[in-house]
Amino acid sequence: MFQSFEVTADPTQGPTRLSALRGLMAQDRLDGFLVPRADAHQGEYVADCDKRLEWLTGFTGSAGFCIALADVAGIFVDGRYRNQVRSQVSLDHFTPVDWPEVQPGPWLVEQLPNGGRIGFDPWLHTAAEMDRLHTALGEGFELVACENLVDQLWEERPAAPQGHIHPHGLEYAGKSHEDKRTDLAAALREAGQKAAVLTLSDSIAWLLNIRGDDIPHIPVVQGFAILHDSARVDFFTHPARDSSIGTHLGPDVRLYPDTAFEEGLADLEGPVRVDKGTAPVAVSRILERDGVAVAWGQDPCILPKAAKNAVEVEGARRAHLRDGAAMVEFLTWFDATVPSTRITEIDVATQLETQRRAGNALRDISFETIAGSGPNGAVMHYRVTEDTSRFLENGELIVVDSGGQYHDGTTDITRTLPIGAVGDEEKTCFTRVLQGMIAISRARWPKGLAGRDLDALARFPLWVAHQDFNHGTGHGVGSYLSVHEGPQRISKVSEVALVPGMILSNEPGYYRDGAFGIRLENLIVVERAEAPTTGDAEREMLRFETLTWVPINRRLVVVEMLSKDERDWLNNYHAEVLAKLSDQVSPAAKSWLTAACAPL
Repeated sequence: MFQSFEVTADPTQGPTRLSALRGLMAQDRLDGFLVPRADAHQGEYVADCDKRLEWLTGFTGSAGFCIALADVAGIFVDGRYRNQVRSQVSLDHFTPVDWPEVQPGPWLVEQLPNGGRIGFDPWLHTAAEMDRLHTALGEGFELVACENLVDQLWEERPAAPQGHIHPHGLEYAGKSHEDKRTDLAAALREAGQKAAVLTLSDSIAWLLNIRGDDIPHIPVVQGFAILHDSARVDFFTHPARDSSIGTHLGPDVRLYPDTAFEEGLADLEGPVRVDKGTAPVAVSRILERDGVAVAWGQDPCILPKAAKNAVEVEGARRAHLRDGAAMVEFLTWFDATVPSTRITEIDVATQLETQRRAGNALRDISFETIAGSGPNGAVMHYRVTEDTSRFLENGELIVVDSGGQYHDGTTDITRTLPIGAVGDEEKTCFTRVLQGMIAISRARWPKGLAGRDLDALARFPLWVAHQDFNHGTGHGVGSYLSVHEGPQRISKVSEVALVPGMILSNEPGYYRDGAFGIRLENLIVVERAEAPTTGDAEREMLRFETLTWVPINRRLVVVEMLSKDERDWLNNYHAEVLAKLSDQVSPAAKSWLTAACAPL
């Protein structure tokens, strides 16, 4: 899945708001001000009250930032959003900048050759980010921590979320929060650290076995936490929360209002672990101001959270079977409806969500469904709205990217479907994407390799045709948590070693602007590979287990392009889909499924 977009901000307001921001900058003698997409928890998904970049510019993508100067406002976006940003912002006032090819430091040096004072909110930027910017700017620049200027201008800014906190049962978590706290506290003591500061919402949710509804589709509770070397946790969150969660948390987890977090930091005895790459720079500055020693180190929850235990992996298997059955019911409806009835992209998204909710196990969708047909499918982050929805036209493709949140797992699946008879070029490109997906599914690799070592497997079939796609091959996925979870990825830039239990997406694609898009996505989990009968028996190897079981459209496959091994993989996959789902679907869907899973 890749985050969709919807035009929710009014781009005509951008120039007025930018002018007001520049007025405050002048009052504070600032030559520039940074406006990130991030919140204090560095989450990909933010609450309405934290959508400062959208409020200022109109851009709704899930990554990017603006640097506002007196005479230019650069809006930095990566390759996923370069079409989107130009459709959402006033190009007379905001200048799109290709990021990360262009970094903020060199851009600022070019724009302000004599240097300047650049303001930033220290709760919205990490220490690592500010260190990189400081180094890139060099002499003549001053980075000025200040109150957020956007917040001063934003009238009727939404309130901070204060949803309920729900216990996440041991039958889903597989490990009690007491045991998690005990294990991580032992690691702190071994490192000679007195405490660790936790600022990532999904880390706190994982550690305390809680879930919430502060962020749409991502069941987290926003707040901050301090894990002490005694295994005690101080949890700072909105004071209006339901205090009954204390029964689940027990006496060693103490709840405090989020306004007390700064005081809680100041009272610590060091050294205190702070994640330089995820914690707001304000955290380390408060600790240093009050004489508390900072020990830079990774959030202790990140790797244990990523490496799912046996209970979580089994839950993911169950969730994907449930979700697969809903997908088959949807696909049955799609194939029966499209030939005789004109339907819209909104009809597709609505029907799919209806099928997921029919089983009464769905907690929420895991993100807004992407249903992009024809040229809309070429927009990687397209989200259908009343304004953008179009009728499905014969001869086109539609990319359907969706997922569900269940107590026992998070799902994310993409299928590309034909609308009537499509052209040979679309089929050829689809088959190359399928070959890349199969290559990742069949991969076997020595322990210690990272996602970057596997990424090229998915791209090679496209590369030989002078094609590629501008997103990673796969992202991490949580266990009834974020559908985008780090640090595991299959990407050119991922250096994190893959270990058993990590769940990732496998989603190569291909996009031709103005014409069509293709993406195929299954979720996969890392597992140990069985010892071979030949080869190096002593060498530890890993492989992927497929979690997603939904047919891949055979009408789009150019069979002659597939090798025997690739054909065998697809036929075996479809045989397993049929075996796993036949008894889970309606009679009509079972009939459709049998035909859809016939061998090539």
